[in-house]
Amino acid sequence: MFSTPFVLSFSLLLSLPILFLLAPRIFSPHSSLPPIPLPDELDDLSLFNRAASSSSLSRSHLSSSNPKLKIAFLFLTNSDLHFSPLWNRFFKKSNKNLYNIYIHADPSVNITSPSGAFADKFISSKRTYRASPTLVSAARRLLATAILDDPANAFFALVSQHCIPLHSFRYVYNSLFTSRTSFIEIISKDPRLWKRYIARGRYAMTPEVPFDRFRVGSQFFVLTRKHALVVIKDRKLWKKFKKPCYRSDECYPEEHYFPTLLSMQDPNGCTHYTLTRVNWTGTTNGHPYTYRPNEVSPQLIHQLRESNHSESYLFARKFSPDCLRPLMKIADPVIFRD
Repeated sequence: MFSTPFVLSFSLLLSLPILFLLAPRIFSPHSSLPPIPLPDELDDLSLFNRAASSSSLSRSHLSSSNPKLKIAFLFLTNSDLHFSPLWNRFFKKSNKNLYNIYIHADPSVNITSPSGAFADKFISSKRTYRASPTLVSAARRLLATAILDDPANAFFALVSQHCIPLHSFRYVYNSLFTSRTSFIEIISKDPRLWKRYIARGRYAMTPEVPFDRFRVGSQFFVLTRKHALVVIKDRKLWKKFKKPCYRSDECYPEEHYFPTLLSMQDPNGCTHYTLTRVNWTGTTNGHPYTYRPNEVSPQLIHQLRESNHSESYLFARKFSPDCLRPLMKIADPVIFRD
């Protein structure tokens, strides 16, 4: 008979080949096993899982004849909502049953609580950084919160503190509910597409996201409830896009993740263009052109509305905070007069 120590040693020896076979899956950075969530991701996972399994998902259809369906306005900000007075005029009390507001504000910034329609609309938030996956996380957090909050939320409009409305609420509402598609920019041909794709490493996105399926587009979108659910249910692509980048000048996950995901999942259900007008002439460090008070005029509003597509632009950015006063002067006679 062998002694106990010998039996244990022999058993361990026999198990070594098995350990070596398993080792690539346990220790390899290219393992196909799902990543272990970090502590600060656990709350988000719980939120996404609850939203994805919510009984309210039965209301994911759209019906323009149903007056109770709502637009969820998702404000993503790292500063004060300087244009909240203009938006308050946009969100008239007569429309209060047709919209919801959710604000994700960077908790590291001391933000003044806005009044009116924005009062008590802040959600649980985490710090955000430009050109990082944190902006995608914030948008996903807004979507999940809005889905859980109200089953009547049928469209989800992501806007920033620099955005303004270009039409009245009724115009925006009627424009969206005559459609059953998501308004998200999806671009497959871009001179910097390859550099953006390999920003995390040449093979970092494979096999889940081959280069010919990689897309880019505007950070700001309007999604249907169906596509909002696609976003919060996704784990496969998200684990790729949240990887750190080696080239930060080409890495903008917020402009890559959503267009790629929805292009792969349901390209025919998306317009491939956005409803938020941006001026990219004279950009600085990747930021769009910023309009100043002396440029605000009825002519500018009419110009910003113009689109090459069948729909008018509904929102526009980027405006400096001191544009509020001239914008308020033309709000009723121009902006909200359709």
